[in-house]
Amino acid sequence: MASPLIFKLDPVTDDRVLAFLEEHLSDMRRISPPESVHALDPEQLRAPGMYLWTAWSAEQEPQALVATCALKTLDVGHLELKSMRVGAGQRGSGAAQQVLDHVLAQARALGAKRISLETGTEAFFAPARRFYERNGFVACAPFGSYQPDPNSCFMRLELP
Repeated sequence: MASPLIFKLDPVTDDRVLAFLEEHLSDMRRISPPESVHALDPEQLRAPGMYLWTAWSAEQEPQALVATCALKTLDVGHLELKSMRVGAGQRGSGAAQQVLDHVLAQARALGAKRISLETGTEAFFAPARRFYERNGFVACAPFGSYQPDPNSCFMRLELP
């Protein structure tokens, strides 16, 4: 099980966070065709209606960045999960579950009734798809400004 994490609502200015997000963008560009890369850059993550949380190790000094996850406001009660990434050294540790649990709690506090997400269909994304399914997400049609795309898997979770 992962060590407890410290969560921060992040302004996306720390060099460690920027490097972590650039690694995420690089992976998405390497794996998916350009028209199917929907990851957000730091400027987009600072836009109105965006919330980015960073997760830091509580047991290391200085604190180590473990993960990121964002919520994008789509409309009243409907948020999109964006930029969920756990560092390679923490994958399989339970950190992803802590991050998702935290972000879902934040979504509820923001009044969300539905969380939607887009992830890839490539083999690289299979663990993410299984993770979201275990957490109650189900396949859905494209939402927001997304169009049907054979490289995209769309999922949603209705929040009680």
